[in-house]
Amino acid sequence: MNQILLVEPDYKLARIYKKALEEHGHTVDLANTAQTGVMSADNQKPDLVILELQLVEHSGIEFLYEFRSYNEWQGIPVIVHSQVPPGEFNGSWQVLTDELGVQEYMYKPKTSLKQLTNKIDALLAVKV
Repeated sequence: MNQILLVEPDYKLARIYKKALEEHGHTVDLANTAQTGVMSADNQKPDLVILELQLVEHSGIEFLYEFRSYNEWQGIPVIVHSQVPPGEFNGSWQVLTDELGVQEYMYKPKTSLKQLTNKIDALLAVKV
């Protein structure tokens, strides 16, 4: 059973994802802000993080900088699963992947739960 940290500000969406991921055999911690995401990661070391970039107070990018500042969290896979359109990353994708260790970007409006769980399985299989 893998521990997943889901950083998602939309409570209803977070509950839907949590239920689907738990039915898929994972344990899921929910966080709705960058700060609660870091605290959750500190309490329960996740095997994988799913992150929305549009968060209240601090952005998902700020979460990533904080998250990656801890050595023990360097190798944890991160999926950005966001409402932010892919075109917004022109020129900055290399920072997300090389500097902040994002393994995958998935655009929420075009991503099914099946696609998300398949990507999670693939990343966790590589991690093992």
